[in-house]
Amino acid sequence: MSQFSWAEPPRQTGFPVAKAGYPFIAAVAFATAVLALLGLATLSVLGLAATFFICWFFRDPDRPIPQEAQAFVSPADGKVIAVRPTETSAFVEGRCLQISIFMNVFNVHVNRVPYGGVIKKIAYKPGEFWPANQEKALQNNEQNALWLETENGASICFVQIAGLVARRIICQVQEGDQMVRGQRFGLICFGSRVDLYLPADAVPNVSVGQKVSAGTSILGYLK
Repeated sequence: MSQFSWAEPPRQTGFPVAKAGYPFIAAVAFATAVLALLGLATLSVLGLAATFFICWFFRDPDRPIPQEAQAFVSPADGKVIAVRPTETSAFVEGRCLQISIFMNVFNVHVNRVPYGGVIKKIAYKPGEFWPANQEKALQNNEQNALWLETENGASICFVQIAGLVARRIICQVQEGDQMVRGQRFGLICFGSRVDLYLPADAVPNVSVGQKVSAGTSILGYLK
């Protein structure tokens, strides 16, 4: 049975919300208040519903992180859309294992570090906004890539990729930061995907179509 621990101290609130969501919540709540003061009942109700939805979208639950040796965890909530060996990629030289996770608007969108180590490099690239579950999104969409070196010297890369609706990638860490498995590192607003590139000899523990949760689902093991 897996042992679990907290990557970060649990927060003392029943419904934690990511700080990045505060401006969105405040803007929609303010607009709703103005509509209510103007006596526009129908629009006020719609605004109230939108406020609650955005609060729910930016939910950021605490997650217990499994502590199995060599296990790497999911960086995102969502559905696995690819598990495959890749001969070449824009992020890793040589052969590697690629695992891709698609997040729809109903998933928690806070991203977590899949394995402990040091952030060696971060590279942001602006781009287009194709549906994130399409392959052209990998090449053309806005994205933010992070390279991490594990304590054993292995190199892994995880890439935040914007989707059709997403218009903002948020990364809250910097190069040189020491991270622990399951620690929060950012989020993507309103639908997106995260791709993970691992050493070629990594052993996957998931399959296409499987639903996973950031920080708690073990995607596989490093050798």
